[in-house]
Amino acid sequence: MPELPDVTLYVEHLERLLKGHLLRKIRLASPFVLRSVAPPVAAAEGRRVEAVSRLGKRIVIFLEGEISLVIHLMIAGRLRWRFALAPIPKKIGLLSLDFEHGSVFLTEASPKKRAWVRVVSGREALAALDPGGLEPLEAPFADFAARLRSENHTLKRALTDPSLFSGIGNAYSDEILHRAKLSPVALTSRLSDADAARLWGAMKETLVEWTERLRRETGDRFPEKVTAFREEMAVHGKFGLPCPACGTPVQRIAYAGNETNYCPACQTAGKLLADRSLSRLLRGDWPKSLEEMEERKGRR
Repeated sequence: MPELPDVTLYVEHLERLLKGHLLRKIRLASPFVLRSVAPPVAAAEGRRVEAVSRLGKRIVIFLEGEISLVIHLMIAGRLRWRFALAPIPKKIGLLSLDFEHGSVFLTEASPKKRAWVRVVSGREALAALDPGGLEPLEAPFADFAARLRSENHTLKRALTDPSLFSGIGNAYSDEILHRAKLSPVALTSRLSDADAARLWGAMKETLVEWTERLRRETGDRFPEKVTAFREEMAVHGKFGLPCPACGTPVQRIAYAGNETNYCPACQTAGKLLADRSLSRLLRGDWPKSLEEMEERKGRR
């Protein structure tokens, strides 16, 4: 799922390309992508773009007359910039926003079409779509710590909860926790002030560094290679590969089609976290440490 750095890049390029231009037509290739009824799609057509911004992981295109288009890419949704009135790609194409100088495509490679767009009128309707998460790059430490401890969750869940923090998902939460040297399953209620401060700093550093990295890589081109798995990441998507900080093989916790990646040496004092997809079967036979895992491998 595109997260804060990727969505920020989309927003910057969309504003550069679209601000001041007339939205001439909205073509829907899939009726299911539209998740609103009133106002109708036609209400957005014929209006100029005033601004583009981020609302959590959502992209908001502000049009004249307090009409807005809200786009949520979900997991597999992506945006493309093509020549005006270009044919919408079959199978993956969901809609096109047509301007006189080009078209913005919303595509989704997954067969589970989850990406959506809503047409909203007025500030109150737009505010109703805001999950309410704290902006991670704007929050002072006191606000961050208060929000972090407002509910008792694991650090992984807290960072990825859109009602707590805005724009952080599975990939960057792994990177943040690795940089902070904190376990993904540590509870927020038990976090010391020093650990919370380290997490706050790691969050800001990670998101800023990746946003700047993506800006440099993309340059003036529209972002086309948006992915949650990048070679330069420390632990996310790196199961079995050496941690760049210490060389220990990266481990994972798999659950509900997602996985959390972490370094046991850097983050959990060498303890292996039970993988839910296996721990139900292995129960007490799940190794508790890297040493125990290596011993078992040696006996095979």
